Amino acid sequence: MAATQSASGAAAGTATGAAADARRRWIRVGTDAHAFDAYLSLPPGGTRPGTPGIVLIQEIFGVNEHIRAVADQYALDGYVVMAPDLFWREAPRVELGYAGADMERALALRQATDPNLALDDIALTAQALRAQVGPNGKIAAVGYCFGGLLAYLSAARGLVDAAVPYYGGGIQRALDQASAVRVPIQFHYGERDAHIPPEAVEQVRAAMAGNPRAEIHVYPGADHGFNCWARGSYHQPSAVLAHGRALTFLAQALAQPA
Repeated sequence: MAATQSASGAAAGTATGAAADARRRWIRVGTDAHAFDAYLSLPPGGTRPGTPGIVLIQEIFGVNEHIRAVADQYALDGYVVMAPDLFWREAPRVELGYAGADMERALALRQATDPNLALDDIALTAQALRAQVGPNGKIAAVGYCFGGLLAYLSAARGLVDAAVPYYGGGIQRALDQASAVRVPIQFHYGERDAHIPPEAVEQVRAAMAGNPRAEIHVYPGADHGFNCWARGSYHQPSAVLAHGRALTFLAQALAQPA
């Protein structure tokens, strides 16, 4: 009997693993002339018409283990998530750490990446995501660091129905685009972020004052990258609070009409 139970349990485990693999995989996005990979993570219950979606936009470290885990986290919250590989032109599917030679390479890849070309990739990802969620499904851009800047610019270009930029580097230098943001947007900043000082956050706050659906949250004691549990700057209380706020915001911003 024990052997039978063990075999049954192994079979169930294999089936569970296969189902997880089907929900989490790399896919090809775009056309033959402009194609790249994106990591797709689906809700456990599958995709239904009107399911909301998220374009998850990487940091400068690629669609690495952490970004894929964040995609899976949002999928477990009920979203269809696509994370495009924005460094495909220079280093397809690169995965980098957060210090030493990896940090140097990440910075070099960021310098080599034209934000306008990255936005073209995001537009194609958003198109593919809308095909997944159906004509009634709404989508948001959620991005971190470099991805935070691109989430903001995606909102300004009308590519998404909402945006959540986390510690978006350089947003304060792109505020000429602020008036074009006509969708709900939620900003998250760390109080101790030397890359985005308090005066930069206040510039963003002033520029977004005309958007009644803009929120700005600053987390005491948090530094740049506070959401990433693989970094020394990870700040668990702020990460949890920010994720809860993002979920509440997205539930409202992407809600279907009653």
